[in-house]
Amino acid sequence: MQWNDRIGRRVKLRDLHVVLAVAEAGSMSRAADRLAISHPVVSKTIGDLEHALGVRLFDRTPHGTELTQYGRALLGGGTVVFDELRRVMQEITFLSDPTVGELRIGSAAPYVDGLVPAVITRLAARYPRITFQVKDTDAVTLCGLLRERKLDVVIGRVPTSVFGDDLTSEFLFDDELHVVVGVKSPWARRRRVALADLCGEPWLMPESDNIATALISEGFRAAGLAPPTPQMVTNSVTLRVRLVESGRFIAALPGSTLRFAAGRMQIKILPVELRTHAPPTVAISLKHRTANPIAKLFVDEVRALADPLPKRPARRPKRR
Repeated sequence: MQWNDRIGRRVKLRDLHVVLAVAEAGSMSRAADRLAISHPVVSKTIGDLEHALGVRLFDRTPHGTELTQYGRALLGGGTVVFDELRRVMQEITFLSDPTVGELRIGSAAPYVDGLVPAVITRLAARYPRITFQVKDTDAVTLCGLLRERKLDVVIGRVPTSVFGDDLTSEFLFDDELHVVVGVKSPWARRRRVALADLCGEPWLMPESDNIATALISEGFRAAGLAPPTPQMVTNSVTLRVRLVESGRFIAALPGSTLRFAAGRMQIKILPVELRTHAPPTVAISLKHRTANPIAKLFVDEVRALADPLPKRPARRPKRR
């Protein structure tokens, strides 16, 4: 049988849908329940598809089904097919009514504590029928979710090592770190502060694999100082802010966090410069994937809100 006959006559979207359901459910009976069809229909669909392709897609076990290498290959292609079909339907819906749709955003602290909710608030006011999903986790996981087509766009400051040839980044703005204390802190009343004065103070730091920790350490080393030993380590921006507000601790926060959440923070920026080479904040997407039209609305709104933030024209990420 010719390949075009296998695809054109034997493999249908419904078949791929059944394969995806069986793979996710781990058994044909559970997949049948999810799809609201009978078990024999699921079994026959899989059997006919295996016959058409000439390979076994699932290994049958006493506990259910497991994908073979051929099944995993088909599942990967099927995920792309359904994602692209979903994108086309989104675009058609958007063209007929640009106020309706769904956007799946990935980001991490500190952006989910300031920038992202500020953007969503503005967009939701103008487009109340657009729905948003936000995934808050680390950059490596977020880029993985992009590759799995479970996110539409990732907003953040991502190390180059996380990128591959399948991802592309779009510059949004530079986001400098600022040393901050609570308004009750004795340091808040000082007009002149040197970074060396703060070495022995109780610092709050993100975890060691967080890019902000590397930037803080870089700032101290650039001043000829050893990085401080933190009294507490947490990736939670909210927790760091609350502890800084107590007046006892010192931390470093990005300018975007300070701008978009300043109204609810009882903190002050110290007149101290952290000399770092911080990567810019970017919008990351998957190459060769039909774009979600609502993602452009989101990115444009990020730029509009971030416009007053300082920019360094000489430093831009390489186009990917």
